Amino acid sequence: MTEGAADDFAHPFGPTTGPAAADFRPGPLLLQGQDYFFRSADTSLDFQERVHRADLVDDGDGDPIPCVLVLARAADMEMNELSLALAERNIRMVRIDADRCLDIALTVYTDTPLIELERWLLRPIVVWRRHFDITALPVDPTTVHGAYVREQWRAVSGWLSGRADWEQINPVRSSAHLDRLTQLRDAASFGFRVPRTAVTTLPGRNRPGGGQCIVKTAGHHMLEPEPGALRGLFPRPLDIRHSAEAREPAPVLVQQYVGSEHEIRAFVVGDEVIGYRVDKLDPAQLWVDPDSVVVERVELPAGLATRLLALCRFWRLHVAAFDLLAAESDHVFLEVNVNCDWRWFEHRAQDDAVSTAVHRWVAERYEHLAATTSAPRWDR
Repeated sequence: MTEGAADDFAHPFGPTTGPAAADFRPGPLLLQGQDYFFRSADTSLDFQERVHRADLVDDGDGDPIPCVLVLARAADMEMNELSLALAERNIRMVRIDADRCLDIALTVYTDTPLIELERWLLRPIVVWRRHFDITALPVDPTTVHGAYVREQWRAVSGWLSGRADWEQINPVRSSAHLDRLTQLRDAASFGFRVPRTAVTTLPGRNRPGGGQCIVKTAGHHMLEPEPGALRGLFPRPLDIRHSAEAREPAPVLVQQYVGSEHEIRAFVVGDEVIGYRVDKLDPAQLWVDPDSVVVERVELPAGLATRLLALCRFWRLHVAAFDLLAAESDHVFLEVNVNCDWRWFEHRAQDDAVSTAVHRWVAERYEHLAATTSAPRWDR
């Protein structure tokens, strides 16, 4: 928590007596008592980037170099591991990181599927946009300069991650519209049980299901008001004693609380489904007290895996993570995470199944496309 933040959260529901009480308006429910803070480093640990910048690799004869292009951020450790795994297969990977992109030399050709990045002429075969968030650009968006930089990168990164000249992993045209409400609707149509949900600025007046409820963000789990400084927006129980009349400044999700024996985190990689059992006491425990969360690898029922694969095909997702509740011999769908991170779950379970599957799938997809795609004409 930053200096002075304790004052913001010292009295989350405001004074209950005194002349100022009637004028006091509590802050947003999901910001009350949330002290999770993470500083995202902007130093690259990417193996391929380091060896190429150090001139330890032959750059070839000047012809366009086929590659995997990743749009991420420096702290994306999953992509750092992918870079090393692809290097072992002699597959070039390059990246454009949101928190390191202000000074790069980049030219994207619109009439041929080539880019120049620094001194390298590249032909992307596969493009994967993961954590390239515009809020991570190290500029002040309240200035003209910062607003300008954000707008240009928003447009160009959107075009790069939607361009049809190369293969897109989790195409943005599909995944960008997968808000939580769309996810719930689609999951229900595929036979999943989903919690009853309301969208409201009056959470204290809504109790879907009539019992206990959870308040969730309708958007991302993280806020980044300052580039590199991330704060959590984690699910929390709804306490109607304090929020019955409180009005939120923006809509939130109020969701029926579903009792469960445990949670399931299921990763889909291509046609493979990899499951982990997650035991935790609180919805936010994974972030605020991760060492107390127990994770173990499990085999998922064949019927559940089939439905997850069917949903991914419907959503055109290649790599995704599903959060489910195991409740009364059933599985309740909570959400799907497109920019899924798997290393933490592997570490807790002492397992590397997802990393192995992702590295293999990306490499095999690249090799298939590289072998079947003709090189573009280059006459500049």
